[in-house]
Amino acid sequence: MVLTPSTMLSLGTKAPDFQLQDVVNSKTISLATFKQYKALLVMFICCHCPFVKHVRQELANIGQDYSDRSLGIVAISANDAVQYPDDDANHLKIMARELGFNFPVCYDETQSVAKAYTAACTPDFFLFNRDRELVYRGQLDASRPSNDIPVTGKDLRSAIDATLADREIDFEQKPSIGCNIKWKPGKEPDYFGV
Repeated sequence: MVLTPSTMLSLGTKAPDFQLQDVVNSKTISLATFKQYKALLVMFICCHCPFVKHVRQELANIGQDYSDRSLGIVAISANDAVQYPDDDANHLKIMARELGFNFPVCYDETQSVAKAYTAACTPDFFLFNRDRELVYRGQLDASRPSNDIPVTGKDLRSAIDATLADREIDFEQKPSIGCNIKWKPGKEPDYFGV
């Protein structure tokens, strides 16, 4: 496990479009899927990462808690399933069903979507406003598997609430920390300087 922070993509960056299949129902998911929502949360997750395991129930809670508000959510896994078979589409489907995720969960087999978002770790969070401009990127909260801080989703929830209320996000955005995305051999993105 390599402890990796998020890249902290520049605020104001437009959400890159994508077309991926929902692993649960095989529907094609893209930015247009969420056009009616005021905000869009794009999360990069996987099945095996201890950092994702630590917060995945809170991700399900966020999906439920905001289900009647104008927040679109999509979870994407880009890990190389050849080297990490626990992160393949079938395991993602099982995880989504077990946790009751009420949002699409997609598998980015080519890893092109993760690269477009400069995703670096699992979990990695990107929140976009109505114009699909990046307004938040960073941690869910200060909890980690190795500390005794409870998982509350405080940072991400505050950012979502501000965005839905058309308010500026007025706190320091701290990088998410997690396992590095498991890139296919020789396919590591250039934003790591490799």
